[in-house]
Amino acid sequence: MTFENLNIIEPICLALKDKGYTVPSPIQEKSIPFILEGKDVFGCAQTGTGKTASFAVPILQMFHANQLIKKTFGIKALVLAPTRELAIQIGESFSDYGKNLNIKHTVIFGGVSQFHQVKALDRGVDIVIATPGRLIDLMNQGIIKLHAVNFFVLDEVDRMLDMGFIRDIQRIITKLPFKRQTIFFSATVPPEIKKLADSLLNNPVSVQVAAISAPAETVKQSVYYVEKQDKKDMLKFVLEKENINHALVFTRTKHGADKLVKDLVKAGITAEAIHGNKSQNARQRALECFKNRTIRLLVATDIASRGIDVDKLTHVINYELPEVAETYIHRIGRTGRAGAGGMAISFCASDEKAYFKDILKLLGKNMDVMEGPVFGNSRKLDLDSSSRRTPRVPRTSNNNPKKRFSTRKRT
Repeated sequence: MTFENLNIIEPICLALKDKGYTVPSPIQEKSIPFILEGKDVFGCAQTGTGKTASFAVPILQMFHANQLIKKTFGIKALVLAPTRELAIQIGESFSDYGKNLNIKHTVIFGGVSQFHQVKALDRGVDIVIATPGRLIDLMNQGIIKLHAVNFFVLDEVDRMLDMGFIRDIQRIITKLPFKRQTIFFSATVPPEIKKLADSLLNNPVSVQVAAISAPAETVKQSVYYVEKQDKKDMLKFVLEKENINHALVFTRTKHGADKLVKDLVKAGITAEAIHGNKSQNARQRALECFKNRTIRLLVATDIASRGIDVDKLTHVINYELPEVAETYIHRIGRTGRAGAGGMAISFCASDEKAYFKDILKLLGKNMDVMEGPVFGNSRKLDLDSSSRRTPRVPRTSNNNPKKRFSTRKRT
C-alpha cells in the first residue's frame, strides 16, 4: 500500500516523499479513505502512529479539489489540540504536507502576545490550529468567527478532557455550523470520551489500529531499581553505559525538572527543562535546541508527553514514574514512532512501587530488570511485598536511645 493507492494527489505525495513517508501507517491507511469520502471518523490509536497525517493529508486534498470551499470567506477548517507544543507540531505538519499547495494556515495558542496571531488571521487563513483557551479568547473579542468551518478536528481528546477543557470544547461547538465533517482522535476511550464522541459525530466510522493504552511494539522497555536520592548518579551511569547522546527525560514536577537540569549542567551534561512554568518562547527554544541536537537531554514534565515529535528519538528515560499508568504509555510513545525502534528506561524507587505495579498491570507483561551499580541507599525492591505495610513500632525509651523532648514547664 502506498499513498498513491489511497488516491492522494501528486503535490501531496511529493511532499510526503520529501519527509521520507512512502508507506501509510495503519491508522492513515484506514482513516484517509473515509475522510476523503466526507464521513465523520472516530479514530483510536496509540501515540506515534501518524494520526496527524491521517487528518491533515485528506483535509489538504479536499481543500485543493473543492473550488467552492476555496472561494468561501472565513476559516474553513479548525483543529483543536490540548497543548501549545502539539498545536505547533500539527501546524508544522500542515506546512510540510501542503508545501506544494496554495493553502494558508496559522497556529494560535496562549502564553504569548496575540499580536502576530491576529495579524495572520487578518491576512486571511483557510485552516486554524488552536488550543481551546486562546481560541475562545479571540472569539470573545470578535476576531475569530467559525460560521464557515467545513472540517472540525479534535486531536488527543482524552488529553484535553484530562486538562479540564470540556466546557471550552462545548462552547466552541455551539459556534460551529451544524453541517460539517468532524474528525475525532483519541489515544484512549474512557466512557466520557465515548459520550462526547456520540454527541458530536454523525454516523461515524470507527477506526482502531491497536489495543487501547498499548505501547508501540518496537519500544524495548526496561527498569532500574534505585532509590530517589541515587537517581542522579544512576542517570549518569545509564547515559554512559548505553552511550546515549540524545534522550527525553521525564520528571513528575516542574521543580524536579529544574533541579535535575541544574545538576546535569553542573556535571557537564547539556540539558534544558520544558514545563508549564516556562514561557512559550523558552519552551520553543528548548525544544528547537533538542531537535537540532544542540543539547543532549530535554527534561520534561507530562505536559510534553504528547506534544513532542522528534525525528529518530531513540531513548525516553522515566527519571520519575508517573502516578497514572496511562501516562507512562504516552511518555514512551515519544520514541519508536512510525515503526522505528526505541528504548524506554525507567527508574523505580521504593515509594514508586505502587506506580510500577500499575504500569505492569496495564502492559500485561513484565519488564526487563537491569543491573546497575548499587549506591548507598539502593537495593532490589520486593514488588510482591509492595502492598504490605510494615507495622509501626511505638517509640519508647527502649527503642529510642535519644532523650525525648518534653514540653512540660520546668519549675
